[in-house]
Amino acid sequence: MARLYTKNGKPLLVDGDDIYNREGVQVGRRRGDKVYAPNGRYAGTVVGDIVVYRSTDGASSGPSFAPRRRVGSAIAGRVGSALWGDEPFT
Repeated sequence: MARLYTKNGKPLLVDGDDIYNREGVQVGRRRGDKVYAPNGRYAGTVVGDIVVYRSTDGASSGPSFAPRRRVGSAIAGRVGSALWGDEPFT
């Protein structure tokens, strides 16, 4: 299972196009380098292995979906990033 991190270093689990937080709640779905929240709104952009919210991309939208749950994970976080943008999934 692949991993991504938020700008502040919180771990995210990736299963196909689905993105889950540490508690196992689906927080997004990836479409190319963009991530969309369950309501279809833009949630962030993937830069390397980091998801960061960029207001310049905020006008895009994707399809809404019913979030799923999976088993949570004890993956440790890491140091935050200095990338331009804000913390996603707030």
